[in-house]
Amino acid sequence: MKSYEKRGIKVQPYINSRTWYNGFKQRNKQNERVWNMNSKSKKNNIPKWAWLLISFGAAMVVWYLLSINTTTARAFQNQVVVLGSIKTMIDRGVFWNDISSSLISVTAGFALGFALSLPSAILMAWYAPVRNIVEPWIQFIRNIPPLAYVPLIVMVAGVGRKPQIIVITIATFLIMTVTIYQGVINVDETLIKAARVLGATDKDIFLKVIAPATLPFIITAIRLGSSTALTTLIAAESTGAQAGLGMRIRSLNNSFESAPMLMYVILIGILGMIIEKIVKYLEKRFTGWQEKREV
Repeated sequence: MKSYEKRGIKVQPYINSRTWYNGFKQRNKQNERVWNMNSKSKKNNIPKWAWLLISFGAAMVVWYLLSINTTTARAFQNQVVVLGSIKTMIDRGVFWNDISSSLISVTAGFALGFALSLPSAILMAWYAPVRNIVEPWIQFIRNIPPLAYVPLIVMVAGVGRKPQIIVITIATFLIMTVTIYQGVINVDETLIKAARVLGATDKDIFLKVIAPATLPFIITAIRLGSSTALTTLIAAESTGAQAGLGMRIRSLNNSFESAPMLMYVILIGILGMIIEKIVKYLEKRFTGWQEKREV
């Protein structure tokens, strides 16, 4: 440096690269913190619970308008009448029996569907012969509404709870198999090859590589399967059921009792929301490591 100064050349003071990097990193963190505060302040002008109240209030207004319209008033009676129908169904001694019967059918059908779909999806993704034989039939049956094959199941399994569980099992099995299968085939091939190089067996790869990587898809499959189980409920309970939410809706439809029928429809929606909250808790509990975009 002194030789350059003797020649009259100005030399800038040396800046330590580590010091410069630390300063840059600190400034970057400060900028990111400011940006996050600004974005949060923009998003949190109205809290989430307030949006829920606004949404609920808007739905109540729409419901009230439907109840006073001459065209829709017969189907959508006002909120007081619909809520009062809960007491009517309790007095008839069917309300709690209907809820418990439907929950038993949905839970059993969903559990069987999940137990069958998980190994089926893994085998389809892992072994080409299984995939080539099974996948076309899954795609074929998946496009058939459950109501179409209910009579065939009743002819084979009779009436009662057994055909209900079979119908729900088929519907949930199809949707969950496709979802889990997509998760397995999307696992990074590099991870599988690395595990094989390290001497991992197929069992080790399934348990330690594929299962953790597929877990978000499995949670999604559970969400879709539980929703499908509820939406299939009316078709499933048309198999000669003695109790159940879907069976009761069909019965009330035959007697043109719109208020309790609407109440049962709303009840199915509430049960679906409760199940959705449970699945979201499980997703947060088991896939908290997964990065997600904030909305």
